[in-house]
Amino acid sequence: MGDNGSLRTLLIGIDAACLPVLKPQFKQNRLPHLQRLLSGASGSLESQIPPWTASAWPSLYTGTNPGKHGVFDFLSFDGYEWNVVNGTHVRRRTLWEYLDRCGYRSVVVNVPVTHPPRPFDGALIPGYTAPEAPKCHPPEILSDVEEAIGGYQLYGDVESAKDCIRMRGDAFRYLAERFEPDFGFVQFQWTDTICHKKPGDWAALERIYGAVDEQIGELLDACEPQNVFVVSDHGIGPYEGRSFLVNEYLREHGFVQTTNGGTGMPSWAGVRDAQLKHGTEATQFDSSFIERLTASTAKMGLTSQRIESILSVIGLDDLVLRHVPMRAISTATEQVDFPRSMAYMRSRTELGVRINLEGREPDGIVPESEYESVRSALIECLEQAETPAGKPVFESVVRRGQYFKGPEANRAVDILTIPTDFDQFLSTRLGAGQFDAPEEPWNHKRAGLIAARGAVVDETVPLNNAHLFDVAPSVLATFDVPADVEMDGQTLPIVESAGERKYPLFDPDARRKTHNETIEDRLKDLGYLE
Repeated sequence: MGDNGSLRTLLIGIDAACLPVLKPQFKQNRLPHLQRLLSGASGSLESQIPPWTASAWPSLYTGTNPGKHGVFDFLSFDGYEWNVVNGTHVRRRTLWEYLDRCGYRSVVVNVPVTHPPRPFDGALIPGYTAPEAPKCHPPEILSDVEEAIGGYQLYGDVESAKDCIRMRGDAFRYLAERFEPDFGFVQFQWTDTICHKKPGDWAALERIYGAVDEQIGELLDACEPQNVFVVSDHGIGPYEGRSFLVNEYLREHGFVQTTNGGTGMPSWAGVRDAQLKHGTEATQFDSSFIERLTASTAKMGLTSQRIESILSVIGLDDLVLRHVPMRAISTATEQVDFPRSMAYMRSRTELGVRINLEGREPDGIVPESEYESVRSALIECLEQAETPAGKPVFESVVRRGQYFKGPEANRAVDILTIPTDFDQFLSTRLGAGQFDAPEEPWNHKRAGLIAARGAVVDETVPLNNAHLFDVAPSVLATFDVPADVEMDGQTLPIVESAGERKYPLFDPDARRKTHNETIEDRLKDLGYLE
């Protein structure tokens, strides 16, 4: 690590990085820079609940649980309506805002849920959940970066992934040279994305990690940081279990009621998106006739989920999806009927169930006086869920207060449902049974990783039991900046603690809606929305 550079601490975020993914590549000497960094103080980093990008990165860079910072999922709910989360949903100070208060300048590149950015001393280019041409800080900085490095792309596709990774490094180096920051934070998202787009494809995964490792080497050479942290928000790996259809299970136990009328919660996105991937906008069929036909069959219990299941057996599902209009599919599909349901899973990545509470939800039917008794009954019911092999679906089913503590906790699910070993894929869909084929062969695991080296890092101290919440206070300690007493993590023993202090109350801007269908489509493509 450099001794004289202005960059005191560099935080490198690698989405979904974990030791089971890295170790096989280390054995083949594919990632020399990462391997060198992990030869210092390193170990597993326990993620939070839920261990998904949109909620976990704000937990990492605020040092607080979602009950305090307010982001629980990729989506935020207002009644039954939803919106993709953005930076205005983060209700706590970030690492760079704490450092700004203490006179330190920062450069932040590609960190999720930072759009639109709040002002501070330095520069920020947002990451995941931002639009492709995001608002940056300062406002003109993106055009400067694009001119300096020959363009900048936030997302891209598999073919352009390595270019996107290079752009992260180029952008950070340009901004570091221009702003001379004390703190730097650059995040690489494609290490997660490739596992969703090409699950189990080790050749593709190795190409992505190789590109990231190359950029890390160039960052270290160009910026000479005095201290370096490498962190991930969660791990990833194969899922051996099946998809558990939570709403179907709740329907069979009397908590969920369904409708085919098109006013409930859609559960037909998977069928719809399969059609969209074929590029079908119009067909040779009479749409109104098809819709009347599917609506009629739905009344007899033959919904599009069941139709799809039957067609797949005889090999005609692909043909039909090419020609059946989207509206016909939605007409024939069963949906959660909110006005008649006591509870439901609204988003699978929330990892939980919401109670349809009277006075809180627009069509709530559970009286407040019965809230706890209904919640207890739901917990008991969900605890009894078993896989076809007779094993528990959930390792724990608990009230939200066990994981979410703070003024935002009442925005979370009422009950958290944590899959056993994170080996069971949860789904909001309705279907012919409680279990279905796994929707993705790879998905998130709770064990990520952390590594640190540098001038103030004691690399001889073991990194055991490190938690996602510990990253923020530990990074602040490298600047001798006290952690906030409101943080849920502790300074890791590899750096000397700067203590704690009570900071002035943080007053965030009002929440804003995202209003961007492209972002929603991207989340659907990666399996985060059903």
